Amino acid sequence: MTCVGPTVVRFSRATAAPPQPLIRLGKNEGVTTAPRETSRDALSVAFTVGTYGVAFGAAGIAAGFSVLQTCLFSLLTFTGASQFAAVGVMAAGGGAASAVAAATMLGTRNALYGLQMAPLVRATGVKRVAAAHLTIDESTGVALAQTPRGTHAMRRGFWLTGAGVYLFWNLFTLLGALGAKALGNPASWGLDAAVPAAFLGLLWPRLTTTFLRVVALSSMVFALLVTSWLPAGLPIIASVLVAVVCGWRER
Repeated sequence: MTCVGPTVVRFSRATAAPPQPLIRLGKNEGVTTAPRETSRDALSVAFTVGTYGVAFGAAGIAAGFSVLQTCLFSLLTFTGASQFAAVGVMAAGGGAASAVAAATMLGTRNALYGLQMAPLVRATGVKRVAAAHLTIDESTGVALAQTPRGTHAMRRGFWLTGAGVYLFWNLFTLLGALGAKALGNPASWGLDAAVPAAFLGLLWPRLTTTFLRVVALSSMVFALLVTSWLPAGLPIIASVLVAVVCGWRER
């Protein structure tokens, strides 16, 4: 038992340890120091997501890119879903314009993440450019997950996750590209299926409700129906119209 003034607090053997001290910043903002937990969350996500770069490395080679081109794509673009979209369009015989359009549509979500992360990160100069490059699904998600631990943990989660994913993604992109190159003709090993398989892996965990499953199925059917009339790469872009219509009706 601990007595502080008129307040009595009882601790039994089964009671968890008291929470760590809270440092007050201003009136409403608090920061707790939890570097170990935040680092663990960030690095576990970074490594898991980064290893997926192997699939992109193989997909890039299967689409006709060289090892250097595939690696530069990851180094300079660094937005997984958009990279897969662009490579998928090129692999299907689409032009550069269609590939860029598909990648841009998927990449617009990063701009929304940036609006949310900018007030938190508060980076300037070169650091601001680096923060923009590292603003992805995972760095934003881990940062927001640290909210109960305070702003310091949120910033730490953002930088560690972004930098970690960047490192591992590019390392495994290189390994995937070299491995696919060593196999010879990627199509003979079935590597041309890497892009649709990768997209399915990205999409499946997000179909958490019946409504989302119906939208995904409707978009797929629509894309198949218009494949005969539209150039390669455009059916996927056109299927966005289905999602827009369904989302509008849901509202």
